[in-house]
Amino acid sequence: MIRKLESFIKRFYLILIFIFLYTPIVTLMVFSFNDSKSMGKWSGFTLRWYSQLFQNARIMEALKYTIIIAVISSVVATIIGTLAAIGIHRMKGLPKKTLLNINNLPVLNPDIVTGISIMSLFIFIFPLLNKIGINAQFGFTTMLLAHITFNIPYVVLSVLPKLRQLPSNITEAALDLGATPGYAMRKIILPQIKPGIFAGLLMAFTMSIDDFVISFFTTGPGVTNLSIEIYSMARKGINPSINALSTLMFITVLTLLLIVNRKEFTSRGE
Repeated sequence: MIRKLESFIKRFYLILIFIFLYTPIVTLMVFSFNDSKSMGKWSGFTLRWYSQLFQNARIMEALKYTIIIAVISSVVATIIGTLAAIGIHRMKGLPKKTLLNINNLPVLNPDIVTGISIMSLFIFIFPLLNKIGINAQFGFTTMLLAHITFNIPYVVLSVLPKLRQLPSNITEAALDLGATPGYAMRKIILPQIKPGIFAGLLMAFTMSIDDFVISFFTTGPGVTNLSIEIYSMARKGINPSINALSTLMFITVLTLLLIVNRKEFTSRGE
């Protein structure tokens, strides 16, 4: 009887957590079909916000920059972060602890500190670049570099646990069997840590799409992403087309997760 009660409490608690997590998302999705601009009342079913979404040049422009920056920054950060994680994993003693603490600093720092720091760095570098004939100013490149910078630590933290699960002598064993260091990396190490790399890629992609503070401090005229665009809309009232866009993004991410999990279960034979 006591075990059944404990099991019921655990399940009820889990269901309660999911309700709190997904109720706002479900509400947003429902009101993306609301005929009224107000989320205070239901005025009937409509698809006009989805139609207006693709006709809104500002939102489409922000979406374009958001996706481009997220894709490029996540891929570059994943490559750099994976190589950095492998290097850190092979280190020992104080140097390894020092680099791990340095890697954790951007994760623990408030975003506003990171954003202002990167902005200050660009302001310091721009005059030096202008002196040698390079026209440096805030814009797409500065935002992209900022996103790559703050994504790298998350990739490192995603890959390191997979490296720790590997046998300590797996690389030496491969080299003793005649493999070159490059071959051992490509055919032995990387396939073993692929789940961690993929998790780091997804985290970097999500962090890039979600970021506002760092983007706000490192962007320039004519370059904006969704978070900045939505913030500018909040002063006058959120356009219901944003609800439609958020719904489409949520469905896309959910579909990708289902496809990835299905492939993983299929490869395991489950």
